[in-house]
Order: sequence, then C-alpha cells, then structure tokens
Amino acid sequence: MDSTTIAVDVAKSVFEVAVSEKLGHVARRHRLSRGQFERFLAREEAATVVMEACGTAHFWGRVAQREGHRVVLLPPHAVRPYVLRNKTDGADAKALLEALRNGDLHSVPLKSIDQHVLAGLHRMRSAWMATRTARLNTVRGLLRELGHCIPLGAKRVVPELRALIEHDAIPSPLRTVLLEAALEIEALEKRVRAVEHELEALTAQDASVERLRTIPGVGLLSATAVIAFVGDLHRFPSGRHFASYLGLTPRETSTGLKRRLGRISKRGDPYLRMLLIHGARSLLAHAKRSKSEPDRLRAWALEREKARGHNKAAVALANKLARIVWAVTTRGQSFKPVQEVNP
Repeated sequence: MDSTTIAVDVAKSVFEVAVSEKLGHVARRHRLSRGQFERFLAREEAATVVMEACGTAHFWGRVAQREGHRVVLLPPHAVRPYVLRNKTDGADAKALLEALRNGDLHSVPLKSIDQHVLAGLHRMRSAWMATRTARLNTVRGLLRELGHCIPLGAKRVVPELRALIEHDAIPSPLRTVLLEAALEIEALEKRVRAVEHELEALTAQDASVERLRTIPGVGLLSATAVIAFVGDLHRFPSGRHFASYLGLTPRETSTGLKRRLGRISKRGDPYLRMLLIHGARSLLAHAKRSKSEPDRLRAWALEREKARGHNKAAVALANKLARIVWAVTTRGQSFKPVQEVNP
C-alpha cells in the first residue's frame, strides 16, 4: 500500500495526477476530469493519496478512502516551498510528493460530513454577521451626516432609525432606502438566530459539546467550532501544542544564547482564535462585575489584566482556555472551577 504514492493537484474541473512508485521519481502523469478522476481512484490498487488541504480536498479524500486508499492531506503553505521554478499543475503535484517525504510536516485530519455541516453553519453565520455589521455602519454613517448620532450598541440602530423615520427627521428620498436597510438588518439577525438554533439542536445530545460548555468563556459557538474545525484533540500531545496550533503562543526569534519571544504567532484558524479571545474578554468583564469571590481562573485573569492591561490579559486568558479545552476533551471530564485560597 505504501509503495505507490498518488499526488493529486485538486481543481474545480481538471485534476493533475502524479503517480510515484519510487521516492523522488514520477512514473506516470495524468490529467483527468472529475468523472475520470473518480474512476481512476476506483481502478488503481490501494495506495497513498496525497493532496493539499484545500477546497473539495476533504470530499475527494473520503472518496479515496472508500476505494481503500490511505489519504494524506498536507497544509498548502507547507507544500508551496517545494514548488521549483514556475508554478504549474505538474509542479504542484511533484511538490506534494517531495513534501510528503518531510517527516516534520503534520498532515491535516480528514473531516467527516458531520464536521462539514457544523463548519458550514458557522461560515454562513459569520458571513451574515459581516453583512449585518456593514449595513449597521452604513446606516450610522448616513445618519451622522444628517446630524443624528446613534449611541453605541448594535441593537440601538434599528429602533433609533425607525423612530427618526416616524418623526420625519429624515428627508423623504432617503427614508425609503433606510427603511429597506432596517428590514435587511432584521432579516439578517433572524437568519443568525436560526443558525444558532440549528447548532443547538444538532449538538443537544453531544456529550463532548456539553463538557466544553462547562468551561467559563466557552459557549455554543466556541464549543461547536472546536468540533467542526479541529476534530479529534487527542492528536495534540499537550494543551500547549493545541494553543500553538491556534496561534495563541508567542512568535519566537532566537539565535545563539539570545531567546526573543514576541507577539502571538496568529497561525491556525483565525475564526476559532477570535471566538476564544471574545470568550476571554467576556469572562474578564464578568469577573470584574461579579461581587462574589472569584475562582482561581478568574483571579488569575484579573491579576494579568492589572499587570499587563486588558488586551494582553484577554489573549493570555484565551491561551489558557485553549489548554483547558484540550484537557476537558482528552480526559472526558467536565470543567470544575477551583476556588482561590487566600493566604
């Protein structure tokens, strides 16, 4: 099975295939359509199929698995340095064969259909939220030019706009357009709520999601995003490796006896990192408002905020939340807060 390697440069309609039976040597090349490529996978004997983890790669990986092949997905940014000279489909396929020989490259796990369903819901919600934010900013800007400044808060825009329209405070040519914008914003908010209800229904009986939601600062979106975009956390040796995978550990520039740690690397999925940082900000705000004695996690976060400022404390807390997510998932236990013991 491992003696033959099939490198595939995935595309929308034409697939470049390089078959290698000896390290560093391409024995056969094929240029196939979608239908031809599927028949090619069914016809070939069991081999190692390597692709970049790009669009449709997970689908074709599942197709190859059904035909008895071993599938390896490599990160595109790690394959790019192996492309020699000009970039062509053939060079990309050959680069995959070369990158596969590097034992330090970590492959991307093949996503299941259930993971893609969750990821699709998150992507649609994120797109609708971005459109909603754009419409809110446009409405605010137009009203500000007319002397109407809406107070902070996304929920205040539509009620304030409707009140201005009812009191004829907006010129009539613009009134109809802004009313349509208000209706569009309300429709987008309705779609976002529908996605959240769908996520809640899909994961209602999922024990792993329930355990993750016991962590302070980790809600429905963060918990389901971990399942959708990361999958099995047992592949990470420790919580620090998982935090590093999300780009929440310092970027290092060291040489000789000098070790320099800078800002976070921001590698990995920016969406999941954003959710964890927002969760950390929410946890910090709750810890400052609460009148009860904080537990050890909240006390540590408040101490970090006092020493380094709010933003750095939020990122540091997001790093800690990522480690807790790894521990809760790998140990199969819910999060149990530890009360701070005052000396």
